[in-house]
Amino acid sequence: MNKKEIAEIKKQYTQQRCPVSRICGCYVDGEKNIKTQFRENFLSLPEEEFFKYLNIFRKTMSGAIGKNLLPMEFPLDTERDGGTQEFLLRLRSSGLQDDDILEEFYEKVIASYYYAGNYLILLSYAVYDVPGKTADNLEMEDASEEVYEHIICCVCPVNLAKPGLSYNEQENCFSSRVRDWLVEMPLLGFLFPAFHDRSTDIHSLLYYTQKPELPGSDFVDGILGCALPLTAGSQKETFQALVQETLGDTCDYETVRAIHENLNEMLEEQKDEPEPLVLGKPDVKRLLEQSGVPEEKITQFDERFGESAGEETVFVAANVANTKKFEVKTKDVVIQVNPQRSDLVETAVIDGKKCLVIELTEDVEVNGITVHR
Repeated sequence: MNKKEIAEIKKQYTQQRCPVSRICGCYVDGEKNIKTQFRENFLSLPEEEFFKYLNIFRKTMSGAIGKNLLPMEFPLDTERDGGTQEFLLRLRSSGLQDDDILEEFYEKVIASYYYAGNYLILLSYAVYDVPGKTADNLEMEDASEEVYEHIICCVCPVNLAKPGLSYNEQENCFSSRVRDWLVEMPLLGFLFPAFHDRSTDIHSLLYYTQKPELPGSDFVDGILGCALPLTAGSQKETFQALVQETLGDTCDYETVRAIHENLNEMLEEQKDEPEPLVLGKPDVKRLLEQSGVPEEKITQFDERFGESAGEETVFVAANVANTKKFEVKTKDVVIQVNPQRSDLVETAVIDGKKCLVIELTEDVEVNGITVHR
């Protein structure tokens, strides 16, 4: 799913458009014991609860694609009888009204998800009448082309509220606040099936993780049966190692700065596109060539890529680039530069010593004090 497809589904989760008809939940304690279960007609909930649940479901479709939001495809074997995809299809087709399927799903989550505290497994069932679109991309609300039937699963931690003083209106005094158990925003979740080209795609889903570096691999393996891509942090580390190993002793400041500038330029050109910019092996090779990497090093690239990343690895460009800062770091000095003005920092040999030279174009402050250049 791309940004436009995610946004189209997410905007349905409002009071006016709400596609959800039913929600179910299972509250689990830190010992993996089920404390309670519930199933509710969503549209009959009190207004305050209604909005809080909507916020949770919307959160499961929030974040950066390739970082918090991970589109995943099901391996073929998961679509056979007894596979994870086949089970999720049955769960969706039941409309969350089959107690046996719900019980089995809860048990699968409890067995696959490892969390030290209490948590809530929350499921929603929704139906979205996909409106048709005119040639100039305007929606025709009264011309539905398809019904997108989907479920959202969220796993939310449930923690005690912080202790403190509160005002007791009945007693007209301040006293210790009663500590309630609060449902927090989800740590992970998924939307199934995916919504591709404004249509149902039962062969893929959208996975959400609040903490990109802790994506819940056991949950993904046990519940979804999909392969997790490299985390955002791992992509960055792998890309950096690939550049260093490919360049070797030619990995100098000017070349790395050129890679940074070219990568950010590619991101700027792609920023309005719904699909995130991804870099496969040919794209990374072309980036290195454009950045002035010597030809003899480029010839070693193919081998280095396989060793460092794996032949099929792709990098989400936003995960490996830094558009917010350009940093030069030594043991004792850290210099941060506007990423659009990395040209202000150059290298030079002065009195036989390698130096970084910074062009001073405006007033200079040292610890908040303006100094004369």
